[in-house]
Amino acid sequence: MISFEPLWKTMKKKGISQYKLIKEYKISTGQLDRLRKNGNVSTYTLDQLCRILDCGLEDVATYHPDTEVKP
Repeated sequence: MISFEPLWKTMKKKGISQYKLIKEYKISTGQLDRLRKNGNVSTYTLDQLCRILDCGLEDVATYHPDTEVKP
């Protein structure tokens, strides 16, 4: 399972709120909802987040192989 828990920590560290992502960087509320629920997001969205936050992918997402994925 992919977890976006690191994203929220990185955003806090960089001082960027969800509101700022929506208003200034035009990240959709649907994308943020999928990120909050550890849902599917595109590599384009991950690329945008890394650019906005000036960070690496490991600062946005982690992989947990032992977590069962529910359909």
